[in-house]
Amino acid sequence: MTLRDMRAAVVLFLGLAVATGLLYPLAMTGAGQVLFPRQANGSLMRVHGRIMGSMLIGQYLRGPGLFWSRPSATAPVPYDAKASGASNLGPDNPVLRQHVASRVAALRKADPGVRGPVPVDLVTSSGSGLDPDISIAAAHYQVARISRATTIARGQLMALIRRYTVPRSLGFLGEPVVNVVRLDLALWRREGARRPR
Repeated sequence: MTLRDMRAAVVLFLGLAVATGLLYPLAMTGAGQVLFPRQANGSLMRVHGRIMGSMLIGQYLRGPGLFWSRPSATAPVPYDAKASGASNLGPDNPVLRQHVASRVAALRKADPGVRGPVPVDLVTSSGSGLDPDISIAAAHYQVARISRATTIARGQLMALIRRYTVPRSLGFLGEPVVNVVRLDLALWRREGARRPR
């Protein structure tokens, strides 16, 4: 290899490094900030200027007056974005069965009046362990408990569920889901000084 070839290789390397390592990331970051600023900054939710969380990450809230998210698979801290991942427990794993049984028992204890089957997403974690969404059935399952704890009428809670239901992607992919983080924030705002804990 001649000196001229080496010089060309170094120039090409430096040019590609600047283009792909600096210019392209800056362009994509700028485009994201201009076209999708809320999403590019983490879809953060603010109340009176204070960050309350992200619409994309569930929150570990277990007060009787709030909707409960799916169980989190992150440990030791629930919904820890740094530890995202599934539990990797298969359906025949006795540990998963124990977890599901204890979660069903906790739901039954929190609301003994509800007799129907417990929606599966209230007793199993998602693939990321951070999912902020639950099924419509899982949201409906919790209405009686929340109504008693907050004195909000069931019909009003059902209207809130409809308001924060996210439809299928592109109209046909997946199932409609309810964003629990946005739903609980709406409950906090509605309750005002009597915020459910």
